[in-house]
Amino acid sequence: MKRVEQMRLRPGMTVGELADEMLRAGVIGAGRVGRAVDIVAEMFSDPDYTTFITLSGPLVPSGMRLIFTDLIRGGYVDAVVTNGANIVHDIVEAMGKAHMVGAVDVDDAELLEKRINRAYDIFIESDTWQALEEFIGGVLDSMPEQKRVDVPVHGLLREIGLRLEDEDSILHNAARKGVPVFSPGFLDSMLGIPLWMYSKRSRLVINPIKDFDLLGDMVYEAEKTGAIILGGGTPKHHTQYMNTLREGLDAAIQISTARVEDGSLSGAPLKESVSWGKLKGDKASTIFGDVTIVFPLIVAAALERIKA
Repeated sequence: MKRVEQMRLRPGMTVGELADEMLRAGVIGAGRVGRAVDIVAEMFSDPDYTTFITLSGPLVPSGMRLIFTDLIRGGYVDAVVTNGANIVHDIVEAMGKAHMVGAVDVDDAELLEKRINRAYDIFIESDTWQALEEFIGGVLDSMPEQKRVDVPVHGLLREIGLRLEDEDSILHNAARKGVPVFSPGFLDSMLGIPLWMYSKRSRLVINPIKDFDLLGDMVYEAEKTGAIILGGGTPKHHTQYMNTLREGLDAAIQISTARVEDGSLSGAPLKESVSWGKLKGDKASTIFGDVTIVFPLIVAAALERIKA
């Protein structure tokens, strides 16, 4: 057995040095974070890895948009698998709209009267959604009809990304870098109804089955696959499920606040994935914590390590 070493902090230490201290301790959350830094640094630095990042929860409106954009720009991730909400909020930012710092201890009925929507302590003006509907309608109108018929979700998102003019947009950078954005629950977002209504006046036929063609090819052709799983839900399962085609992921980290006791997919630790053939071995770290706190630390430490 390895002895638990005591962490030592000092003035001026870097994020990477802090992560090293956590790894030396080796236990509880600190040990898992230190282990995750090792795994992510390996994914980022080994060209044999095809790396998937999964996004669930309000990660874009919580201030993490540029982290994901920079990982795409830097070539550190090969595919994004996300809920529909983060796509919506990326487009909202690209439109020039804003997510505002709000509060939790508020009168929500009063917010409704003021036409403000709340996601925990993030405020969004409700007229944003009407503007979004008009904006996406214009984007779709600019696309040739053949790009809107029998189109996979990732194909539609690529076309939208190519038409966004925001250099900081996730969709825009993913489209330019050839990084596909998959969203198996895309219509379960604030774009669901606008897209349905658009289909009533113009041709729009989305074929989500076709997403499996590209996703399957990526999984089959990979030398190794890795996953950075932020939260749970459909993005987590979609990525793990497709990797059963190659007997599981080679490496993965997961950051989540979901509980394990109810048997839900979102709360299931990565170790459980081995029983389903979704993960090959023990190169994994499951961290119970807030993604907005833990993930920036892991990315900063991993990038420091590979650029040292």
